[in-house]
Amino acid sequence: METGTSPTARALRTLEILRTRPGTTAEQLAERLGVTDRAARRYVAILREAGIPVESERGPHGGYRLRRGTRLAPVSFTQSEALGLVMAVLDARPGATGPDDPVGAALGKVVQVLPEEVGRQAAALREHAAAAPDPYPAHADPAVTSALVDAIAARRRVVVAYRSGAGEEWRAEVDPWAVVVRRARWYLLCHSHRSAAVRTYRIDRVLAVEETAVGFRMPEDLDPVAVLEENLGSGWAFPTRVVFDAPLERVAPWVGPSMGRLTAAEGGRCLLVGSTRNPAMYAQEWLAQVPFGYRVEGGPELREAVAALAARLRAALAVPPADGSP
Repeated sequence: METGTSPTARALRTLEILRTRPGTTAEQLAERLGVTDRAARRYVAILREAGIPVESERGPHGGYRLRRGTRLAPVSFTQSEALGLVMAVLDARPGATGPDDPVGAALGKVVQVLPEEVGRQAAALREHAAAAPDPYPAHADPAVTSALVDAIAARRRVVVAYRSGAGEEWRAEVDPWAVVVRRARWYLLCHSHRSAAVRTYRIDRVLAVEETAVGFRMPEDLDPVAVLEENLGSGWAFPTRVVFDAPLERVAPWVGPSMGRLTAAEGGRCLLVGSTRNPAMYAQEWLAQVPFGYRVEGGPELREAVAALAARLRAALAVPPADGSP
């Protein structure tokens, strides 16, 4: 059944769908519009009557698309959409308040072409919002990211040149599965033929991307975010093994997949096994927030980090001498 939206609004929505998703079938268009297949075809006919060149192709890879080179009117924003765009940019990239930043320059162009009232509000928000700088910026190169996304869409293997956090540089042939944004960091989830295993690479550390002519098959039912989280908790240099004095269902909300694999243990306890590249961070930022007793069984680096943290906390509670001497 059709919704109560006006035919004009549906026709404009049809145009937007075909602009962003070439090859959309009548069935897919009907589903996105919330109308029947027949009605979806009618909205395509309305666009054609208005002089917009909508082409159709039959077959398994067919569908509707705008003729190549078609020029459309500029995209318009509501006030909420414009303000949301400015806020999202500043939230992810505080430096975008200045014109010297490429993202800031692009945002400035968008604000300039907005309708007067909408543009005034967006410009005021951008001017008066004070964004604290990120002490650890890690901005992915748009060209590198675009090359990876293109390879993912084409199901083509790529060769990446990479620089690790320690400064080591190497090249690897990988099947790019997905680009995942996690906590303001951009990651490539892939199968590395160099390591013969699933790997997660920081895209801001990818130096170059070369697409090959070799195709690959995407894993079925891939959940990129879940696989990324699980992969971030394994394969690091320092092993971790922690026993919590609480059942799994109570501890689980406090333990993210990147900390390792959490399983039930005897006596109403649970076991966390994983690895980390930074034992101090694991102890101070992750384990310290879990509100249950625990025992670190391994590895030695994590035990040392927890011991150092415990010593610091004990020192913080030490009673100063009565004479006031340090």
